[in-house]
Amino acid sequence: MGHGPGGAVTPVEGSASGAAPAPAAAKAPLPVRHPDASRPNPGRRRPASAARPKPVEAPAPPTPAPAPPSAPASESDDAEPSPFDPAPAPEPPSPFDARPEPAQPDAASAPVPAASDTATITFSAPLVEPPPDTEPTPEPAQGSAPVSTGTSATPAPTDAVPTPVPPAPPARPPASPGSLPQSAAPVVRPRTAAPAIPFPAPESVPTVDPRLTQAVGRPVHGDSVARRTGQSIRRLATPKAQPGGAEARLARELQVPVSSGRIVAVTSIRGGVGKTTTAALVARTLQRVRQDPVLALEADAALGTLAVRLGAPTVRWSITELAQILTPEMHLLDITGYLVPLPDGGWLLPASQGRVGPPLDIPTYRTVTLGLRRHFAVTVADCETLPGEVARTAMDTAHARVVVAPMTVEGVGGTRVVLDWLSGLPHSALSSTVVALTSGTPDQNLDLGTAMGHLRETGVGVVHLPYDRHLAAGGPIREELLSTTTQRAAAQLAAEALHRAVRAR
Repeated sequence: MGHGPGGAVTPVEGSASGAAPAPAAAKAPLPVRHPDASRPNPGRRRPASAARPKPVEAPAPPTPAPAPPSAPASESDDAEPSPFDPAPAPEPPSPFDARPEPAQPDAASAPVPAASDTATITFSAPLVEPPPDTEPTPEPAQGSAPVSTGTSATPAPTDAVPTPVPPAPPARPPASPGSLPQSAAPVVRPRTAAPAIPFPAPESVPTVDPRLTQAVGRPVHGDSVARRTGQSIRRLATPKAQPGGAEARLARELQVPVSSGRIVAVTSIRGGVGKTTTAALVARTLQRVRQDPVLALEADAALGTLAVRLGAPTVRWSITELAQILTPEMHLLDITGYLVPLPDGGWLLPASQGRVGPPLDIPTYRTVTLGLRRHFAVTVADCETLPGEVARTAMDTAHARVVVAPMTVEGVGGTRVVLDWLSGLPHSALSSTVVALTSGTPDQNLDLGTAMGHLRETGVGVVHLPYDRHLAAGGPIREELLSTTTQRAAAQLAAEALHRAVRAR
């Protein structure tokens, strides 16, 4: 007789009795382990034995439940070992049963007693990556109880080798309707939005009434015909000047580089002495010679004529309107949209649109000059006459000053008083001041040398602007119609003012 664990006693009769062997009693079902879903061949069945130890280095894989034997058991086939028989030697592991050794021995790998005659084999479903808008379900640790997810699926056995799953991407908030996904948005540095205009955009206004344009005659030349004829004869008789003369020296002084924006303020002690004309000559000379941008700023809102003298056909934005929308984040291309481009190069910012308006105040002047000086190499400001508040502020804050004085007794005397006032400022302003003596008529009864010496006693520079028929006629200034002496004097005045502005700190 043989005794097996959990089995019944089966009598075996000898063959001498001549009787047929009795059918063997049904055996109790052997312990069944669930197969590993990741392995296509779980291995062959091993005979269950309580006395045989399980090898540690190669644990046996789970085997499916065998079918009940249909033939009677015999001593030679599948006979249960007897407890009195010696324990069989451990069977060498099969190469088909080899699998990676787990890092820690799993307690669930021990034989589990069967609960019924049939075993249910459950295959674990493949893990599916959760959608990006939902939170991933955390996986339970090894040996811990399975987490209920609200489904009826049976959890995978703990001894199964888990299938490697790539890490889920981090959860992103749901996109709002109408917005682009984050991956489709181009990585572009955001450009500063245009400032909101707190007032209606102004309309373009012509600088000269169209009815007056038809009445303007042909512009005259600065020199008379007889004078131009004499100059031509002298040029033919005189050999050409060698390179590096006075004109080349003036060109080098006008093109001197600047480290930051320089402001040149132009003013006078009274109106009608050629202040705006002088500012236009200085601005046009710098705009023609220099390669960097030059701005002509009109800081006189009392019906100034700087736009007419510079040849601007129309004006639109004024200094008061630009001060309300000017921000430090604006670039040069954003600012030039509010300026007037001049025919011969350069830019213009007028003070008004040819209408009578409120006078310019100091905060507006400071806001515009400080905001634009970093975009323009040189700014020529046509200020109001002294002793206006804006004119005094401009004379105090500018890098160079040009005081226009008529070549008359009262004009030279009043200018000397202004120069004495400049000497009393907290910082000395006389070293950066130039006086422009203008001749309003071709015949002057004041000695030029005496007038210039009287003004130079204060330490300022003095440049004489002679009488020019083209300038006296008014209207747009055309450089090709200026006299030779006027062109040379304008270049010398611009070079003197720029030289003193660069030296200022």
